[in-house]
Amino acid sequence: MPDDVEPRDLDKVARGELKTLSKDNADWVARHLVMAGRLIEEDPEEAHKHALSAGRRAGRIGVVRETIAITAYTVGDYAMALRELRTYRRISGREDHLPLMVDSERGLERPERALELGRSVDPATLDVPVRVQLAIAMSGARLDLGQAEAALRELEIPQLDRSKAFSYSPDLFDAYATVLDDLGRETEADEWRALSERASDAIDRHLQGDDGETIEIVEEDLEWEDDSAEEAPAEEAPVEEAPVEEAPVEEPVPADATSTDDEGDRG
Repeated sequence: MPDDVEPRDLDKVARGELKTLSKDNADWVARHLVMAGRLIEEDPEEAHKHALSAGRRAGRIGVVRETIAITAYTVGDYAMALRELRTYRRISGREDHLPLMVDSERGLERPERALELGRSVDPATLDVPVRVQLAIAMSGARLDLGQAEAALRELEIPQLDRSKAFSYSPDLFDAYATVLDDLGRETEADEWRALSERASDAIDRHLQGDDGETIEIVEEDLEWEDDSAEEAPAEEAPVEEAPVEEAPVEEPVPADATSTDDEGDRG
């Protein structure tokens, strides 16, 4: 553990979750969570080790299980990621990682179950960025099943807006382009990829405080918008979906090797 890693480096909300632990134990866990965040991109395997270390001392803390899940997904351990995300959902009551759960089912080569899981929650109850990521994951599951037309419909949501750039727009535009390519509609796919690049440009300009908060694209202007300012779209008529094989959404959650009944100051 580098000497410069301090418990206070952890996000304030995450630190608040550790208050049920003794101070020494909370500080120790916090430092491992900080290291997991630092290393997640450059050394995901090491980040995962830090997350597991935190889990051995604080297995009942939501942010700890969340970190284990995310690092497990990053290293390709989809079974652990799914198990940990289920535990996180049970502890926190939140559905913010539903798209990652759907993708974990896909990683386990279970696209039918991924679709069932994605449909188990009303999208209107999710924050808009989560709703968009769920649509992308659901579209991927459709592609896994060879259902390209259905994959395109999954992405045709109100947030697929050519004229505005939100934080999620580049990913959504790229996903749409991928499906168009699969359908042999290369010209349209190229247009959406260009939109994705320009959306990223608009967002970067906004974050850098540049004057140009709008950027010209094709026939229109693409404007940066704050995600939090977007109103929830009006409810649309349901789109008929291609049938999928019935499969249970949940499985019994096995005993978690990272959980512990004692959150005390163990070495």
